[in-house]
Amino acid sequence: METGRLSGKVAVVTGASRGIGEAIARAMVTEGAKVVLASRKIEALTPIAEELSEHGEAAAIACHIGKPEDVMAFRDAVLERFGQVDVLVNNAATNPYFGPMMNLEWRAWDKTFDVNLKGTFAMTHWVAKHLIDRGAPGSIINISSVLGLMAAPLQGAYGMTKAAVLSMTKTLSAELGPSIRVNAIAPGLIDTKFASALTSNDEIREMILSQTAAKRVGQPEDITGAVIYLASDESRYMTGQTMIIDGGWL
Repeated sequence: METGRLSGKVAVVTGASRGIGEAIARAMVTEGAKVVLASRKIEALTPIAEELSEHGEAAAIACHIGKPEDVMAFRDAVLERFGQVDVLVNNAATNPYFGPMMNLEWRAWDKTFDVNLKGTFAMTHWVAKHLIDRGAPGSIINISSVLGLMAAPLQGAYGMTKAAVLSMTKTLSAELGPSIRVNAIAPGLIDTKFASALTSNDEIREMILSQTAAKRVGQPEDITGAVIYLASDESRYMTGQTMIIDGGWL
């Protein structure tokens, strides 16, 4: 049901071609935002943007956030199309290596940090500068992970980047306040292709569920309500915080 909580706002959602990012983009359009969907491959984004455009305004623009030149080109395309950005959802992430940290190769390390950390900061940097130049308020929402708050066996590099995103969230909230709010969401085990290494492994999935109060794997839609709240003016007194949405795992 549309309530117009984001009417008049332009939102950018990275990693929007599937999973949590796609669900967030859909929810934002429903709430009245104009939404830019970003991902590496335009082919995956276009059908979603076309469908969402039947209910509001959405645009698909390709961007590899781990490449600074792509981020700058993306910025120019977004501002040419919409003229402004009010909300940024840093959802794009990668996790190319699954295994013990002692076997982690530098190529996988570099890719993980380039996308999850440098890419998140690069997107945040231009949006924050744009908001400052406009003298406008804004909301930046970083999708982290519970693995940034706990030991992350078999996903050590990923967990480190997500812990760093939480630190970045706190520091930027202090430096960019009061008009620009920066918050994070730490999802638990969510049923997406991205998390398939966990959800498709019976032993790992059951181990996690045995420690989870909700006794189920989360769905992408379980994350969208918190994002809408953080993107809207309802959360105007909230910044520097991490919302844990994990079914009670932690």
